[in-house]
Amino acid sequence: MFIFEQDPPRKNKPAEAISIVNMSRREFLKLSALAAGSTFVLGVFGACDHPATPGLPRKATPTGTMAEASFQPDLLIGINDAGDVFIVCTRSEMGQGIRTGMPAVIADELEADWQRVYIVQADGDPKYGNQNTDGSRSVRNHFDQWRKAGATARAMLIAAAAQAWNTTAAECEALNHTVKHKSSGKEIGYGKLAAIAATLEVPENPSLKPRDQWKYIGKPLDGVDNYDIVTGKAIFGADAAAPGMLYAVVERCPVLGGRVKSYQAEAALKTPGVRKVIALLPATLPPAFKALGGLAVVADNTWAAIQGRKALQVEWDYGPNANYDSEQYRIQLEQSAADGGRVIRTVGDVDAARKKAAKTVEALYYVPMLAHAPMEPPHALAWVKEDGHCEIWAPTQNPQSARKAVAQSLGLEPEQVTVHVTLLGGGFGRKSKPDYIVEAALVSREMGAPVKLTWTREDELRFDYYHAPSAQYLQAALDENGKATTWLHRTSFPSISSTFAPGVNYASDGELGLGFTTVPYDIPNMRLENGPASAHVRIGWLRSVCNIHHAFAVNAFAGELAHAAGRDQKEYLLELIGPPRSLNHLFKDEKGAYGEDLNRQPYHTGRLRGVIELAAQKAGWGTSLPEGHGRGIAAHFSFVSYTAMVVQASVKGNRVTVHRVDCAVDCGLYVNPDRVKAQMEGAIVFGLTLALHGRITARNGAVVQSNFHDYPLLRLKETPEIHVHIIHSDAPPGGVGEPGTPPVAPALTNAILAITGKPVRELPIRLG
Repeated sequence: MFIFEQDPPRKNKPAEAISIVNMSRREFLKLSALAAGSTFVLGVFGACDHPATPGLPRKATPTGTMAEASFQPDLLIGINDAGDVFIVCTRSEMGQGIRTGMPAVIADELEADWQRVYIVQADGDPKYGNQNTDGSRSVRNHFDQWRKAGATARAMLIAAAAQAWNTTAAECEALNHTVKHKSSGKEIGYGKLAAIAATLEVPENPSLKPRDQWKYIGKPLDGVDNYDIVTGKAIFGADAAAPGMLYAVVERCPVLGGRVKSYQAEAALKTPGVRKVIALLPATLPPAFKALGGLAVVADNTWAAIQGRKALQVEWDYGPNANYDSEQYRIQLEQSAADGGRVIRTVGDVDAARKKAAKTVEALYYVPMLAHAPMEPPHALAWVKEDGHCEIWAPTQNPQSARKAVAQSLGLEPEQVTVHVTLLGGGFGRKSKPDYIVEAALVSREMGAPVKLTWTREDELRFDYYHAPSAQYLQAALDENGKATTWLHRTSFPSISSTFAPGVNYASDGELGLGFTTVPYDIPNMRLENGPASAHVRIGWLRSVCNIHHAFAVNAFAGELAHAAGRDQKEYLLELIGPPRSLNHLFKDEKGAYGEDLNRQPYHTGRLRGVIELAAQKAGWGTSLPEGHGRGIAAHFSFVSYTAMVVQASVKGNRVTVHRVDCAVDCGLYVNPDRVKAQMEGAIVFGLTLALHGRITARNGAVVQSNFHDYPLLRLKETPEIHVHIIHSDAPPGGVGEPGTPPVAPALTNAILAITGKPVRELPIRLG
């Protein structure tokens, strides 16, 4: 919202000269914030009239730093003598709200005043445990650890107050940054207790607050970075700077495994601002997280580096993947899916039961390669210093992996590499692969100076770790009542493992556990098979990973079966799922696809049924719609959470319009309902992008798409009305960032099926 305030009219004042200033959007935001209250106000927060609202800027900066805090009961918490509380965020912030959620959990158990809590972003270091921020694991894997950390510090502060008053801890209680003596009413602030608490023994099993005493957990909280982001103060990867910094871009071989045969750099070196052209060694296959190689152009600014790169004359040896063509590869994938392969799961006798069927339904589904396309392409600032130490500033989801990869590329020990984590302008899994950081480090070493390396949008789309294309064949037999008696599912796609190991042609158990082996249907005869597929590009994880193509095929085929049986989609889906029951046995060793403890977080169809019923109810399932409109439904379990989508769409000619999406989510216990809603909304937009537009193709080994004109994202005018409905639960936390994406596309294609009577078996959706 923009609010303009005009100065009052001034009489008899001569016209003033108009000054035109060329400024960046970031500078504009900063100036707007400073000018608030005079001639221009940029309205951002709906709660600006409440200074204490969490997320707004604090009135003062902390006294000192985390390192200077006198009381540090563990790696995550520090309290100084002024009462400032420092909480170390060990995860990466990319819009999911972890820099708010993690501190909120600790601060709640600590009984801290939220306005006196300051966030310290952790560098990459094994001492913090797993820092890889992907797989929707932050809250679901660390919630209990964070609570215990806060409770430990609170118990020690209470013990410190008891010692100061010569009483027992039972006579004291912590409340809003102080410890009070229950009978006398005396109180001491945390700052005055910090030094005493630091001398005490750390308790092993501190008592946790009961849920009805939570102040922050489960309550809406504004993001701690919101103010800095909207006023241009926040530091993303592209904002990092160092004295004497140079700028670089890399010209890479457009085909994976290719290398420079010869090049001419004279024209590039004549470009104003260009300092040097550096030949980088080509990556050996498999590529893993190595730099791809090519020619780095180093200059005084990014624009000069890009212009210099354009002037390069390069002859490439395209290598072993020069003949890769995505359309021909699709034919191979579909044949692999049709033929089948190794049997992954079998129940009953599919072939025998099919012979008794009243009707057989079969379908072949295809999902193309997909790119991450975060708003902020990869950037990294590296500084390899004379003393052999390398310092990195980067938007990375996995700083420890970056640290290790940089050390290996430079021949250093990991302890010689420091990785500082900036804010990420989106990640979706791309920024957990540190190849771009390795590139920056290699160029910095050659230049003997700090170097900021930038990937353009074209670089980001053409040299991604792509989500695997997939083909899936499904067949089911129906009895005379339309009930499914068999389920045959064959899936073929190049494995992520091919990026790290040679000769990989089959999917891993983990990939198959993402919506394939875990199909929840109660059908007496099932057979699941995985066909072979080789990789010709870098394959990587993307938001929701293999759940994307598996959920599409499974749910779309369920819609087709309902249509073939003449049944309501929702009722048929519930019949397929069957009665509430545990499906833990579908995983190996009671561990989920991302290592979750299924004894603590079981996979249960009762919760899946619950989100289906809620989404349908909220969407008005079964009520009348305008002509040409229809509703489709889909549901999926992933990352220990359950989501269901009902999409209302219309079809006019070959044009599909999405009008409304109702999402029901059961993610167990949640920290911040606002972030749950935001992540579901983002996942829906992400899922609709994939359903309507997402497609990466390759010819002669090279990716064709280069920018948003040929790899478009969902635009505002295409975005439907979105409603998110959260099921309140006492179950342990599940994931939130990824589970919303998988059911979106099939819910939309099922809506189209309801309107037209024709199935959609390929993404992106093309009618006619």
